Amino acid sequence: MLRDVTQNRVKIHQYINFDKRPKDIKISIIVPVYNVENYLKECLDSLVQQTLKEIEIICVNDGSKDDSLKILLDYAKEDDRVRVIDKENAGYGHAMNIGLDNAVGEYIGIVEPDDYIKLNMCKRLYKIAKKKDLDFIKADFYRFRGEGKNKELIYNHLTDNRNYYNRVLNPQQNKALFNLIMNTWSGIYKKSFLDHYTIRHHESPGASYQDTGFWFQTFCYATRVYFLDEPFYMNRRDNPNSSVFNKEKIYFPCSEYDYIYNILIQDKDLYERIKYVYSFHRYKGYMAAYNRSADIYRKEFLQKFANDFRVAEEKGELNRDYFTESSWNNLIMIMEDPSEYYVHVKRIENRKKNNEKEKCQSINLMKRSLRCLKQKGFKHCMIRVRDELRK
Repeated sequence: MLRDVTQNRVKIHQYINFDKRPKDIKISIIVPVYNVENYLKECLDSLVQQTLKEIEIICVNDGSKDDSLKILLDYAKEDDRVRVIDKENAGYGHAMNIGLDNAVGEYIGIVEPDDYIKLNMCKRLYKIAKKKDLDFIKADFYRFRGEGKNKELIYNHLTDNRNYYNRVLNPQQNKALFNLIMNTWSGIYKKSFLDHYTIRHHESPGASYQDTGFWFQTFCYATRVYFLDEPFYMNRRDNPNSSVFNKEKIYFPCSEYDYIYNILIQDKDLYERIKYVYSFHRYKGYMAAYNRSADIYRKEFLQKFANDFRVAEEKGELNRDYFTESSWNNLIMIMEDPSEYYVHVKRIENRKKNNEKEKCQSINLMKRSLRCLKQKGFKHCMIRVRDELRK
């Protein structure tokens, strides 16, 4: 039923290479594509060159207006494991879901089109997932900026707790696992697990936060998960068109967490087990949106923030034990007086700006003093420093 809704939501222009796939596909990799011509080839090269050959690469063109579709068709012509679904634009969630619905691999991988992966990622993860019969496995990853010699890599651990690595874990028995880094793309998921629990993305417009619901569902239902302390995934952080840089999307987490909530309340046992974890994650999602949003949206958003959590409090969905002391204090302040919280944050931000300004002024004074000392001697330099400090 859900598959039919997804398939019929918008017009599908063409399916490429779906009639050429074998039956022994180990991993289906979903690549949602929208206006990424500058990065797409690097992404696809890393996929078609995987050391695990029994894969399919399902690229869903979500109405791109640049040359992304042309690039996809060129790769599909050269390698029939590259499959293309060309459709009208309906957002990230729809693109992901239609890719999932048309995948036949034993496991599912997700690669963003402006990222790329190491050539042994699929083989390494599949071997562990298969041997240990995992619902999903995730690995550490890199974030990067720049290209070539100017590329800056930052290693990201999924968790600081070494006890969570390299062993089978059950999120149902350890809710602390919900505090691991939230991403959907640094691992692979068993297809039968996703299908059994109908785990899909929220088909809301645009490309922000739709992976949050998918991530949350996988942790709600999985009983065999594994975290590997090796990095394979290369996550780009310098694409100016990435949704993480759009400061106008402040309300997107609200609809995403409503989507998750509607899933939870359909299962009373799941709701009772997860409600406190859910509320803490909702708080973190709202705070992240607030902190990265433009100031003109913040006051109004805080009213929504306060109202949503007042409702959660009335329903008994908040538990202080799940919050850090600072996060709980922030939440209470927002609920009691969102306007005062706005002023409080502005004071802190202004203080930081002033501190940075003073730091820069001190550094500049030091540089000028050193130049003066070198050029005109100690006595003249001290007179200059005295005059600068009196300003």
